Amino acid sequence: MKTYHMDHLDRLESQSIYILREAYREFKSLCMLWSIGKDSTVMLWLARKAFFGHVPIPLVHIDTRYKIPEMIEYRDRVAIEWNLNMIYGENRDAIEEKRTFPDGNTDRITCCRHLKSEALKKTLSGQWPRFRMDHSLRKYVPDESRTPYTGVIAGVRADEEGSRSKERYFSPRDSENSWDVGDQPPEFWNQFKTDFAPGTHVRIHPLLDWTELNVWEYIGRENIPLVSLYFNRGNGTRYRSLGCFPCTTPIESEAATVSEIIAELADGRLSSVAERSGRAQDREDGGGLETLRRDGYM
Repeated sequence: MKTYHMDHLDRLESQSIYILREAYREFKSLCMLWSIGKDSTVMLWLARKAFFGHVPIPLVHIDTRYKIPEMIEYRDRVAIEWNLNMIYGENRDAIEEKRTFPDGNTDRITCCRHLKSEALKKTLSGQWPRFRMDHSLRKYVPDESRTPYTGVIAGVRADEEGSRSKERYFSPRDSENSWDVGDQPPEFWNQFKTDFAPGTHVRIHPLLDWTELNVWEYIGRENIPLVSLYFNRGNGTRYRSLGCFPCTTPIESEAATVSEIIAELADGRLSSVAERSGRAQDREDGGGLETLRRDGYM
């Protein structure tokens, strides 16, 4: 009789699928944030596995209008190919009134608050318009539903930057999405608190214990399609973390394939370089994201 031994990726996959199914069982008004980056795309892949090819959870993207165009093209192509319930929201007033960093009217942190934190909060609450992919028309139309999402699945990893290491798998926020770092439930021996008071906003983090290397190993094993910005395309650079183009820069790297990125991470070449070192808003936030994340930033 053949014995099957779980390796480290199997264990991570199993835990993440368990968390996704628990979230779906416990939270009735649930959505999943999809930033189009590698982590949330792995999370989306895991959701497809958890629910046997169908994703019964709406995917929400916050569009700042400053994302790298290839990211938006990839989002919409995958949404159609995988038949996703794809929704986006935005801070249309701030964009039209040019209250942004690229327009020279705010600093980066304030711009993130306007285009990401505030847009996320008002999109989740249903206070601002949402736009849903109409698969028959293959374009976005106004979403008729304004039901608040109070359970929010996000692709946060504890090793990505300091404030995220303080998260829990099931992390409560208040009704304004504010995060009290010091008031988080204990999580021991796979026992998770899911019975929160009515009105509590809960973030769910299925990838919390994954590392950057784990993510890339899993992408390689599963052959997960990614936006090509992560790979060197002949100019000796690639993006390690994706965001808005005015505030995100690539790293020097010759890695053009998943296996080459895995080797680059495994041999320590990037050990002294923070994963989000190309994200300028992190530097303005004192080298981390805690200020923004306390206000609801992902």
